[in-house]
Amino acid sequence: MYNRALFLIYPSAGDAILLGKIIGGVFGYLITNNIWGILIGVFLGHQFDRGLSRSAGGFSSRWRVLNQARAQQAFFETTFSVMGHLAKADGRVSEQEIALARQVMTRMGLPEAARREAMRLFNQGKASDFDLDAALASFRSVTLGQRNLMQMFLEIQFFAAYADGSMDPDERHVLLHVCDLLGFSQTDFDRLDAMIQAEMHAFQDGGTSRGPSLEDAYAILNISEEATDSEVKKAYRRLMSQHHPDKLVAKGLPEEMMKLAQQKTHEIRIAYERIKETRGF
Repeated sequence: MYNRALFLIYPSAGDAILLGKIIGGVFGYLITNNIWGILIGVFLGHQFDRGLSRSAGGFSSRWRVLNQARAQQAFFETTFSVMGHLAKADGRVSEQEIALARQVMTRMGLPEAARREAMRLFNQGKASDFDLDAALASFRSVTLGQRNLMQMFLEIQFFAAYADGSMDPDERHVLLHVCDLLGFSQTDFDRLDAMIQAEMHAFQDGGTSRGPSLEDAYAILNISEEATDSEVKKAYRRLMSQHHPDKLVAKGLPEEMMKLAQQKTHEIRIAYERIKETRGF
């Protein structure tokens, strides 16, 4: 709301701003009552418009940087607090689950300072008074509910749930609720579930130098084996765009987590190459 109101006052740099020219031309005519006065007024108004345009462009840039920083902070905080809540879903957090949380952080490539903050948030999330619904509502609001960013957040939570090899019923219940609050359906949940399981099987639990199995490759691309070549290519391009590290960082993915997005695109590419090789296109 504030963003829109501010840009009504400060038009963007790309807009054709005519207000200064019109006012300058009118005043020039009123003062001189001839064409030269109009031209001088339009020229002076044009200089005013250029200054306003530069000012608006600078304001727009600063506003985008501020929004990006707020979204990145919200993503980081919500990721690890919800991860802690998820670990507590069965009533207690074991030493194994804490070790698995650290494993997730290692996979993300977090530096030491970020790991300490992540563990603080993880412990905050497992506290009995942690308000999951409020945390997710704030996260969705700050990040403007951007679909690709929300999906990346969910994929991290799915990975955390499967870090010990399986997702128990209590974790599944919590994740279904998280999906619902972020605007993802049961179908979306099942799709993400199949994708993460395939990735875990192909790249974490004994994936060989030959890469993922054909079955895992199709699951990673979220398509069936009956998909046409055109559908395979379309799915690949869509997923690569959704997980593009630079795009996600611009939307609100913390730069500390860029490694995870890079890993995702690498796995998607390998899965696509596996299908492509089999089909011969």
